[in-house]
Amino acid sequence: MHVAQFNISKPRHRVDSPRMAGFVNSFDRVNAAADRSPGFVWRLVASEAEAAVLPRDGEDEVIVNLSVWRTVADLKHYVRNTVHRQVYDMRGHWFADLGRPHFVMWLVPDGHRPTTEEAFGRLGHLRRHGDSDHAFGWDGLPHVERWLEARHS
Repeated sequence: MHVAQFNISKPRHRVDSPRMAGFVNSFDRVNAAADRSPGFVWRLVASEAEAAVLPRDGEDEVIVNLSVWRTVADLKHYVRNTVHRQVYDMRGHWFADLGRPHFVMWLVPDGHRPTTEEAFGRLGHLRRHGDSDHAFGWDGLPHVERWLEARHS
């Protein structure tokens, strides 16, 4: 099993605004770091139609990020120890606080490439039901790790 991650961000300004230039200009660097990171499997690329800025889920326009990693540890390393961290630390400058979960992970079989429909469904499940083996955030990891251990015992 691999782990899929999905997050949405609501820009404070139009993406083509000079106020968003710092984010937009870092986009290629951050994605290249992901592509080179240990454990990276796949990501939805911006040239794909469903990866654009999407009006969705009552959020007006949101930017989506969807990827698959071999393990949660691989994803965590990328998030915290690459150029991604610098951009993440600036998120309040570019993105509004949604006031509810905007990030979700779930387990996927090796070779599965989730769609944004699937990802929005998982995020909605997390928002309605909290962490579970179906959809979880960073705080739900201990539960999922126990579930995986029990499953493999």
